[in-house]
Amino acid sequence: MAEASSRARHGPSPGGRGASGPARRRRGALPFRQDQPAMTTDTPTRRAAVIGLGSMGSGMAGSLLRAGFSVAACDVNPEAVARFAAAGGRGAANPAEAARDADVVVSVVVNAAQTEAVLFGENGAAAAMPEGAVFVSSATMDPAVARALAARLEATGRHYLDAPMSGGAARAAEGGLTFLASGSAAAFAKARPALDAMAGTLYELGDAAGQGAAFKMINQLLAGVHIAAACEAMAFAAKQGLDLRRVYEVITKSAGNSWMFENRVPHILDADYSPKSAVDIFVKDLGIVQDMARAEKYPVPVAAAALQMFLMASGAGMGRDDDASVARLYAQVSGAKLPGTA
Repeated sequence: MAEASSRARHGPSPGGRGASGPARRRRGALPFRQDQPAMTTDTPTRRAAVIGLGSMGSGMAGSLLRAGFSVAACDVNPEAVARFAAAGGRGAANPAEAARDADVVVSVVVNAAQTEAVLFGENGAAAAMPEGAVFVSSATMDPAVARALAARLEATGRHYLDAPMSGGAARAAEGGLTFLASGSAAAFAKARPALDAMAGTLYELGDAAGQGAAFKMINQLLAGVHIAAACEAMAFAAKQGLDLRRVYEVITKSAGNSWMFENRVPHILDADYSPKSAVDIFVKDLGIVQDMARAEKYPVPVAAAALQMFLMASGAGMGRDDDASVARLYAQVSGAKLPGTA
């Protein structure tokens, strides 16, 4: 295995922000802004496919369009495909249609099972991709599964880049995501123009699939624990009768702050639990951490406790709500009064 290295084009990650690096700011950049014409060059048009046009995929597809790519995209939601087509992209009915003739296929789905279906299921992308094209997998998954998918695809003469990302929908829209990527030199070379369009920071973490996935799981362990801790602290503060906005002001200037505290607590203060990142995402991701740790006979008691809080929130009907809903669970069991509750 090659020694992990990083290439952060826009400077190192700021302290306390995990893998997220500084975003490359673009004035007014949003998905599918029709008043921002695509860049033009004298080189042949580069062709990309995006599978999945949710909050992340739509922003990534928009970044590719702005960078001058010809982009085909598909999604299970026909309205998302229609919006993309209206903004200058090409809608496709399925992954095979989107991937046909593409140099780069970017998969922006939720998990390993969906990634496998995108590649090898009915109307899958693998058989439709030209030989020598690269599949960029952005889903969070067990590193062993990433290695297996890569081996299966690479046996067909296509490349696989293990490239989970971090940064959220806003950074996806402005081309400022952080990618934690690993794969062959050929996979990186083929994917680099698309990564340049979508990334503010690209970490090159190894020469084989699985390393990017492993780095992402460390990030998700920390992220999940920090969210659960922030929610616990705010509900506890509410139980003490403290002014929660004052708590937020004090903690964000104190040693107890974290990026997740600073980012998620405003959702609690505004009683806004519309999903920026859903509870069930961390049920999945911390579940993967547990599976990986059990296989290595490695104890992860803090992550296990955080997983139980996300599981309880999901079981209480909040699985599709914002992950800051863990604070609502604490309030329910303790009688703490959070903003927006009676």
